[in-house]
Parts: sequence; C-alpha cells; structure tokens
Amino acid sequence: MRYLATRLGFYLVALWGSITINFLLPRLAPGDPAANLVSRVATQLTPAQVNAIKTVYGLSSASLFSQYTTYLDQLFHGNLGISITYFPTPVAQVISSAVLWTVLLGTVSLVLSFTIGVSLGIYAGWKRAGRADSVITPLSIFFGAVPYFWLAMAALYVFGLRLGWFPISHAYGSDSSPSASWNFVGDVAIHTILPAATIVFVSIGGWLILMRSTMISVLSEDYITMATAKGLHPLRIALSYGARNALLPVTTAAGISVGFIVSGALLTEIVFSYPGLGFLLYNSVEEVDYPLIQGLLLIITVCVLAANFLVDLLYVLLDPTVRRP
Repeated sequence: MRYLATRLGFYLVALWGSITINFLLPRLAPGDPAANLVSRVATQLTPAQVNAIKTVYGLSSASLFSQYTTYLDQLFHGNLGISITYFPTPVAQVISSAVLWTVLLGTVSLVLSFTIGVSLGIYAGWKRAGRADSVITPLSIFFGAVPYFWLAMAALYVFGLRLGWFPISHAYGSDSSPSASWNFVGDVAIHTILPAATIVFVSIGGWLILMRSTMISVLSEDYITMATAKGLHPLRIALSYGARNALLPVTTAAGISVGFIVSGALLTEIVFSYPGLGFLLYNSVEEVDYPLIQGLLLIITVCVLAANFLVDLLYVLLDPTVRRP
C-alpha cells in the first residue's frame, strides 16, 4: 500500500504540473485567441464585446493568479472552455465526438502490436541465435525504424488508391450513419483496418526487441538453470519462469506507449482523415484554437498518467517483491 500511495502522490503532482503548464501555454505564447476569433467576424465589434469574448475564454484583464484559480474551478466542474473553431460548441463536446475513434484505433493497434510483438519476442529470445531469430530480429529492427506517416501514405496509395481493397479516408462511409447495426460495425471495421495495420506493422518491432532482450536476460538467471536441471518441460520454463518475469519491464513500456500510440495515431489520422483526437489536434493547431488545444493536451496527459498508474497496479500483482513493506 505504501508503494501505491507513493506512486499515486507522484501522479497527482505530475497532473497538477501538467494542468499548470496547460494553463500557461496560451498566455505565454504569441497571439491572442480572442483576437483570432474577432478577426473571423465580418462585423466590427465594440470594445465591450471584445472584452466579453476574452472573459468567456478566461483571458480577462484580471491577475494571472485570479485567472489560474478560475481555470482550476472550471476544470473541477468539467468545463474545458468553448472552442474557437466550432464556436459556440464547448470543448468537452468537441472532444467527446472524437475520443471514441482514437480509443478504437489506439486500442486495436496497441493490443495487436503488443500481443504479436511480445509473442515473437518470447520465441526469438528462447530460440536465440537460431535461424528464426536471425531473420525475425533484423527485420523487426528495419521495419521498426519506418516512420508512421511514410508507411501510412504508402499503404494508402497501394491498398487504397491502386488496388482499391480498403477505403482511403474517414471512419465510415458517407452513405452510413452511426447506429447499432452490423452493417455500420462492419463499415467501421473496414475503415479501421488500414490505419490500424500501419501502426501495428511499425510497432511490432519495438515490442519484439524489448521482449527478446529481457527474455535473454531472464534466461541467464539461476532459477532458470535450476528449473532446467529439475527436468521441467521447456515450454513451462519458457512461459512460467522466463516470459512471466520478462514481462515486468515490457508492462511498464505498455503504459508509456500510450502516449506514443497517440502521437503515432496523430500522423496516421491525418493521412487517413480519421476523425480522432490526433486529426482534431492537427486542425486545432492550424486554426489556433487555444481552448481546444488545451483540452486535447490535458486529455492526452490524463490518459498517459492513468495508463502508467494502472501499470503500477499490475506491477504489484506481477512482482511479489513490490508488495513487501
């Protein structure tokens, strides 16, 4: 419990720091979100109207500390502000319309890449220096160095434009509407295959290399030698003694990879015009939509911190030494 309490305190401090930086970014960056909104309005606004807009966006002439306390109070009540691009739609509503698509794409990509990469890493580590290892490991290093966006554009051109096997944009067809029907689910699945496959293909190598290296390190431990001397079945040694202990650092990387999945999905979503958080963040930066940028960065930060805290909880279950007082 002391371990979890310490980790929870660390994440709460990290969350507070992220919220503070998120608050300071638009106030320290050049430009004025309110002025950017005013510039899009055709009619001339009075100074009172301009001040009203600044008040709405929390950019009033009050002191920085007063603005900070107001910002924290709004966050506590779930108010992320109003989007400039989608004015007058609240930021929370804009994000909620995109978050499910990123969760879908990111979850499918992470689960598949983790499962395939770790499984191949266990095999390559157990059969190290073998024929399969000499082929799988170099190929994984090569493909792991391929940029997300390059592979996405290549897959889009070959399988989407040239062969016509998969759709080239969006999360579902223009002739479909969100519903609980199997037709819509199938349409979403077809649109998800190509962007998810590009992320999985590039991510497998990292999981394979990490799992292989930790597996080789674990297999040199004394308890592996003892298990072998006892005549235990090789598959039991590989999975119960080797892979289980080698999964500890890989589990940590799984939590950290949530942020990298989001960044990789950002580029992939841009290429495929996939309506997730990455594509939304790209549009908000182009439109200088500070409230929406703040909301997206905060959501991404909270997701990464929450994923890492869940990893710490798994550590308690996987590593008995952590539970010792």
